[in-house]
Amino acid sequence: MRFMKLKKYTILLLAILLNGPFLLSQQERKPVSTLKVTTLSTMVVNGKGVGEWGYSALVEVDGKKILFDTGARPETVLQNANEMGIDLSDVEDVFLSHNHWDHTGGLLTLRKELKKSNPNALKRVHVGAGIFNKRVNSDNTLLATKEALESDNVEFLIYSEQHELFPGVWITGPVKRVHDERNWSGNGQIETTNGIVEDNIPEDQSLVIDTQDGFVLISGCGHAGLVNTLEHIRANINQEKVFTIIGGFHLIAATDEQLKWTAGQLENFGVSKIIGSHCTGINALYTLKDLMSLDRKNAVVGSVGDIFDLENGIKAGIIAR
Repeated sequence: MRFMKLKKYTILLLAILLNGPFLLSQQERKPVSTLKVTTLSTMVVNGKGVGEWGYSALVEVDGKKILFDTGARPETVLQNANEMGIDLSDVEDVFLSHNHWDHTGGLLTLRKELKKSNPNALKRVHVGAGIFNKRVNSDNTLLATKEALESDNVEFLIYSEQHELFPGVWITGPVKRVHDERNWSGNGQIETTNGIVEDNIPEDQSLVIDTQDGFVLISGCGHAGLVNTLEHIRANINQEKVFTIIGGFHLIAATDEQLKWTAGQLENFGVSKIIGSHCTGINALYTLKDLMSLDRKNAVVGSVGDIFDLENGIKAGIIAR
């Protein structure tokens, strides 16, 4: 009888651990020493480069470089990097947040041009599971891009869950939709093994960097939902606060009520610095700034040439100050 009770409680404890939101999912923290994020593509420009409806950023962390998304037009990221004196030829890893053209449009051109200086440039492309799903009534242009790049010895790595790319640098993998943020159009459909379903951009993923001050989140569009992504980080990577969020958060169509809820959630997660680029929306960014009582140095509209680093925080371009 005593053994049966012990066995019962052991099973109960295991069930709690396996089903609890955080207890088994805490990864060992490995804070990075250096981090610099430079915006290479978004709509607003600061003197140098060109703007577009798209997103890209160069992430430099502890001697490693990652190109986060590749912008919309074939030449934009390359042109903007050149005008800012940034050499991308030593970047070997590309992170794609999702399959939309405004985040993947520069990939082929960048590989073609950069490999002239370094055959290993952009040789690894990190994507979320579902990114190559067939879209109904529209072409998934990334399929042709994948075929062309694989013939050029480029490797695509597909993630279905969180993955530590480098020490302290995490790929979220696809994010579970806990809250109904619905940060997608709802007009598309995809073919899956379970039949045709709504295209909610299932592959959407973000990059998360561990620092001594907490985590830094870099998002392409946040189609999975900004708060859902933060929940995913807490549940699957670590409960440490996310103090900085950078990139597109797809809040352009958010209502005042939704923005108020989002602001409250961001405060709960410890967010104190925001660079809102691309699809975040200018009014949405300023609404979050006011709701969260952030000053103009710590909540800015993203622009080409913006920099975030651990030593200085946000260095916004003139247009966004």
